[in-house]
Amino acid sequence: MIIVGDKLVSEDIIEKKFLCNLEACKGACCIEGDAGAPLAAEELPMISMNVESIADELPEANKELLNKSGFYEIDVDGEPVTTCLPDGTCVFALRDKLGILKCGIEEAHRKGTSSFLKPVSCHLYPVRVSNIGEYEALNYHHWDICSPACDLGNKKGVRVFEFVGQGLIRKFGKEWYSELLAVAEAHLGDGDKNNQH
Repeated sequence: MIIVGDKLVSEDIIEKKFLCNLEACKGACCIEGDAGAPLAAEELPMISMNVESIADELPEANKELLNKSGFYEIDVDGEPVTTCLPDGTCVFALRDKLGILKCGIEEAHRKGTSSFLKPVSCHLYPVRVSNIGEYEALNYHHWDICSPACDLGNKKGVRVFEFVGQGLIRKFGKEWYSELLAVAEAHLGDGDKNNQH
């Protein structure tokens, strides 16, 4: 782990390459996993305020679940996560004409009917944030379903921290992200020198 400001950042976030390939994975992260997308406490009122306009984007089964169970539940760790359909699909997911899962929250925001962009945890994926003592730790979540994203990232030369740059700025601010860029440049430069010997 590398210290950037008051955060611990996994070397993988700086070194590994990643670029979502929705045509290949069909948005599998919206359906796979043990629970829904993690939600920050401050996001709950924001989603609640916009949930009606977001629901307009969703299939009927999702709307029924929203009405019956609400948009979030508490996971095994006691944290709020998005509610999921019986097959594991996030309540906010919808399929486009190509069968790719998209986010109804993001669609409503794109159309201007919702002021909430999407959960920060989704904006940051494949980076996951957790607490280690006094530090927030950023780790790269390795997952087989994202192998097409790793392949595309390698092909295009996009590193994880670059792919999630807007999410990192949204979560931690421009100043911290600038510091991360400087640390990454130094770290990758050292790696290049080491590879030459």
